[in-house]
Amino acid sequence: PFIEEALRMLRLAERDYETFAILSAHPDAKLAPTCFHAQQVVEKALKSVLMAEQVHFRYTHDLEELWNLLVDAGIASPQGIEALRRLSPFAVELRYDDQVFPLLTREEANDITSSVLNWAKQWVASIAHE
Repeated sequence: PFIEEALRMLRLAERDYETFAILSAHPDAKLAPTCFHAQQVVEKALKSVLMAEQVHFRYTHDLEELWNLLVDAGIASPQGIEALRRLSPFAVELRYDDQVFPLLTREEANDITSSVLNWAKQWVASIAHE
C-alpha cells in the first residue's frame, strides 16, 4: 500500500504543477497564489518519496521538516534547504497576506518545482519497479 500512496501523492503533485504552470504563464496572475501551487508541488513530491521509502512524517506543510526527514533517511534532494525555505511561506503565511514580498521569481519557482517533481517521479518509479 505504501507505493500506491506514493504514486497517488505524485499524481496530486502533477495536478498542482499543471495549475502552477497555467498561473505562471498568465501575466495577470498574482505571485502568492501562483507560488502556493509551486509549494504544494514540492511538498507532495517530497512526501511521495518519503512514502515510497516508508519514512513516517507528521501532517505538515513545512518543507524544511520534510527535507530534514529525507536527509535523516540518507536521501539527497535535488534542491537544497535554502531553495525550499523560499517556497515555504507560500503554504500558509502568504496565502492570507495581500502584501507579498518577492522571495523568488516565477522562473525560480519553476526551476525548483520541476526539478523536485522530476526527481520524485524517478525515485518513486525506481521503487515501484523493484
